[in-house]
Amino acid sequence: MRLETVSVFGGGSWGTALAQAAAMAGRQVELVLRDPAEAEAMNAARMNARYLPGVILHEAVRPTATSQAADFVILAVPAQATRTLLTALPPDLFAGKPVVLSAKGLETGTLLRQSEILRDMAPEAIPFVLSGPSFAADVAAGRPTAVTLAGDDPSDTSDLATALAGPSFRPYAADDRIGVELAGALKNVYALACGAVEGAGLGASARSALIARAFAELARLVRTLGGSTSTLTGLAGLGDLTLSCTSAQSRNYRFGMALGAGRRPEDITADVGLAEGMWTAPVARQLARDTGVDAPLVDAVVQVLAGEADIATVVAGLMSRPLKRED
Repeated sequence: MRLETVSVFGGGSWGTALAQAAAMAGRQVELVLRDPAEAEAMNAARMNARYLPGVILHEAVRPTATSQAADFVILAVPAQATRTLLTALPPDLFAGKPVVLSAKGLETGTLLRQSEILRDMAPEAIPFVLSGPSFAADVAAGRPTAVTLAGDDPSDTSDLATALAGPSFRPYAADDRIGVELAGALKNVYALACGAVEGAGLGASARSALIARAFAELARLVRTLGGSTSTLTGLAGLGDLTLSCTSAQSRNYRFGMALGAGRRPEDITADVGLAEGMWTAPVARQLARDTGVDAPLVDAVVQVLAGEADIATVVAGLMSRPLKRED
């Protein structure tokens, strides 16, 4: 399988960071943006001044508004924009090619994972999922980062992981695509909750307890929805959950902090930007209800986002749940 050239769709911080990582791994990269003027400006400045100011683009990265045929594709648009992007592109652009899905979220309305959206829109594509403890600024700057790359064919997944591996960006091959997708999407919901605990001043002990219970809840959801709980002990599970639930670099965590301080979601979005967990939480709650999984933390996040309860009241309710053996 030839893996020398790659098209990265998405000119935000994450798309630019993954383009940088692929270039540092020796690939020739086209970074595909929607706006030709933005692509031209980025080419001239050799920098994504809007999303990653100060990071000089690698010489192998070519910003463009017109995609050419590449050996493989990385999709790096927000989770709720994946279907829109794929609708605008011909399905044969992806036919028979590896497509790496890097968005972490479940689709509103359909309840679908990212690879299920890809299956609907480009059924001939070969899906892979990239997830793990990583911030765009770290990846773009070449700081040490380890992630999980999950696919269905072990040999192809290993080849693709090798093609993306550089001196500082290390993708580890795995075969639990469903578990990796679910862990990546749901950790954003739990990051909102942990940020809200921080924003409300409830203390590090409460946040740590919440992370532990989130891990248990995540395991129930992943197991029931077809993933492997063994995935959760690795980079895509515990690694990403811990990072997102403890660092203000996480947009979802910052969003949660503002929620905990009493701000309204619409006002926070104007300042912080899109938080994937805000969209995934209601979808996760519906999936949990449809499958009979007890998910009180997901329920709590939905309540806080809807303004039905404040985080202090929610945490008090969680603490008053009947005592039982820990699972």
